[in-house]
Amino acid sequence: MPVANYGVLAARAVESTREAAQVSTPHYQIHVRDDGGTDYRIAVNVRSQTTPPNLLYVAIDDFHHPLTQLLPAAGSGWHPEPSRAGTASLDFIRGNLFDPATMRVLPADVPGLNNDLEDLLDHYVQRAIADRTIGLYVFGQRWPTDAGDKVFDFQPGNGVHDIHMNQGNDAGHAGDDGVWQDGGLLLHLASENRWVAVFLAFQSQAWHTDDTTGHALAPTRPTTPHQEPMRISAALVNPVAPAPETVTLVNTSAAPINLQGWHLSDRQQNVLPLPDTELQPGTSTTFPAANGFRLGADGGAITLLDPSGLKVHGVAYTRKQASVPGQTLTF
Repeated sequence: MPVANYGVLAARAVESTREAAQVSTPHYQIHVRDDGGTDYRIAVNVRSQTTPPNLLYVAIDDFHHPLTQLLPAAGSGWHPEPSRAGTASLDFIRGNLFDPATMRVLPADVPGLNNDLEDLLDHYVQRAIADRTIGLYVFGQRWPTDAGDKVFDFQPGNGVHDIHMNQGNDAGHAGDDGVWQDGGLLLHLASENRWVAVFLAFQSQAWHTDDTTGHALAPTRPTTPHQEPMRISAALVNPVAPAPETVTLVNTSAAPINLQGWHLSDRQQNVLPLPDTELQPGTSTTFPAANGFRLGADGGAITLLDPSGLKVHGVAYTRKQASVPGQTLTF
């Protein structure tokens, strides 16, 4: 079954510790506390039990996504989230949080400075520990209360784990698969009006999954992220009437691509079928919104699907980015 007790924790960082050199399945451990005084331990995987062991990561220092408009108040504690679109739940594939091609591999812990996953996490967490105005948002599975925390020794024990992609798993972990239940870390730097996001995945996980179960779809492995042959390059989401909303696609491959059978999908899963048009290498074309497909100025997402229904590319934009009428957004 999918992960239980999924949600987001809004808290403040208190302290952290590394354990990569001490255990076979290490975590970067973070002690956080919400504004009501409840303590939690955040256990972030930094190495996989499966081969290859090193994780994929992406760190976005200026994160823009409509998700941030849905988050609870900073420091407000644990918030269960339904695993579905339109909520504060995460889905690495369907939520267009980042481009998978930008993910890179990092070892858990190696000698030297700023060269492993624990160093990367520590860079952000230590700043949050030093500045209590920074809000930390942790997405994952909450574990039940126990007698006491084994790492930070607070009472009662309490915490969040599975702070990584939770779909497309290998057969041994397929029971954890689900959609709209991925983990992640967000930091809100209120003094800079800026968001930072860190997302993690195992190299053994698939980047095409079933829309209901989250199970891997063939081909499954290897699933190294790659450059998409077709990309969403621009969109007019807040047009000046009577101009329509539009989406622009570019063929980044070295061969012509016929768009018959391809689709665009909006944040509400409304679909726009694309016409029987051949797009030459390096050229672009623009399509007006129709057939119930809508974007709008309140923040949204656009996903490009190939004829087999697999995601090829996706983008997202915020209310702030769409605030100027008539301005075309580029991605």
